[in-house]
Amino acid sequence: MHGDPMMWVAGIRALYLQALHPRAVRGVMQNSDFRKDAWGRLMRTANFVGTTTYGTTEAAERAGARVRKIHRMLSATDPDTGERYGVDEPELLLWVHCAEIDSYLSVARRSGFCLTDAQADRYIGEHRTSARLVGLDPDAVPANQAEMAAYFEKVRPDLAAGPEARAVDDFLLRPPTHPLLVPAREVLWRRVAHLAYAALPPYAHELYGRPAAKPATVTRQLRVTGTLLRGVPARVRWQLPPKHILRAMARLGPGSRPRPYKLGR
Repeated sequence: MHGDPMMWVAGIRALYLQALHPRAVRGVMQNSDFRKDAWGRLMRTANFVGTTTYGTTEAAERAGARVRKIHRMLSATDPDTGERYGVDEPELLLWVHCAEIDSYLSVARRSGFCLTDAQADRYIGEHRTSARLVGLDPDAVPANQAEMAAYFEKVRPDLAAGPEARAVDDFLLRPPTHPLLVPAREVLWRRVAHLAYAALPPYAHELYGRPAAKPATVTRQLRVTGTLLRGVPARVRWQLPPKHILRAMARLGPGSRPRPYKLGR
């Protein structure tokens, strides 16, 4: 599933969703220059996901240890109370994890990637391993769709579109780019960002205060986009960084290439 091109749209949806947790997004904004290093941050996230998906067990464990070490050194301050807290609080790590996995699963299925409910539950359950790698207790992480839905219902009162979320929203709509690339940003990137935003749950649209098309319309748009992107030959798509699929195939042999039709067996 992570080899599907719609994962890039899902990743942007995850950023929109993650930014709605004030304490979590504050930890990002206070510890990095998001606007200047956004591409680097996105690539580091993509590299972690690619390593834990397609790398060796040893590589995944090293990646997790690196993330945990970095998180231990970082903290943020609540501007209202003056409270200083670590970005590795389980509550914050769990929110980032669930927003990411929910986005991957939701966008993939709505865009036409065929998964049964049992497979969707298995996907969520498998990601308790990636949750462990970033420092969470796997037993405290949702293991299926029902538990994931219950988690989001529980955390919704804590969500808000504060100044940091507004900054993320502004960045995703208008990321800094070379002047010559501004037309391409307006034509291509904004469409992708708008689609990712539209794919958010309705309560997220309410918090951001920007409307979106009806869910059925958004699903049709996701399906059309997914169909177009999947029409690009896989070998071409896999050349994009970070190229984890190609490295895994080189290590395991061509018979290991991702084949979504295998899910139907």
